[in-house]
Amino acid sequence: MNKRAPRPHILLLTGVTGIGKTTVIHEVADHLPPSSMVGFYTEEIRESGRRTGFRLITFEGKEGVMAHINFNHRDQVGKYGVDVTTIDRLVESTLRLEPPGRIYLVDEIGKMECLSQQFITAMRALLASGNIVVETVARKGGGFIQETKARNDVQLWEVTRSNRNSLPEQVLAWLQQGTPVTK
Repeated sequence: MNKRAPRPHILLLTGVTGIGKTTVIHEVADHLPPSSMVGFYTEEIRESGRRTGFRLITFEGKEGVMAHINFNHRDQVGKYGVDVTTIDRLVESTLRLEPPGRIYLVDEIGKMECLSQQFITAMRALLASGNIVVETVARKGGGFIQETKARNDVQLWEVTRSNRNSLPEQVLAWLQQGTPVTK
């Protein structure tokens, strides 16, 4: 008898910086009942028309500046100082394992977030839990970024200029295909 492979429960959205991955997450969230999802997204901080940092915002309304050009932290990604304690605080309150049936929307698994060992630990537990996860992931990167992409329970979709407007609908259709059994 031919045994069917289980449906992947993790959908990764990747693409070049600025292509619209976060917008896809926002639009998916706008079509889901708030009680059915948990997670966070990142938002650029702009001053005088130029990007100066990033804010992490949970779907429950908590937020914090996780990186800024004016931060003088030991952790740096490019020109941005990264406040790992802000990431830790928001991860602790957001990425705890919820009862089955919740959808996790996470924007993103990137270099800044991966400076937080608490983020990596929480994400490993979440990915291993069998819960439905839709997340954005950096296009390039080793360590946890590559580890996540290499999982056998993942589908990886690339966000491009030609598909970014139709992807929210496609993600919602993917979510409606059914929820896998939680471990």
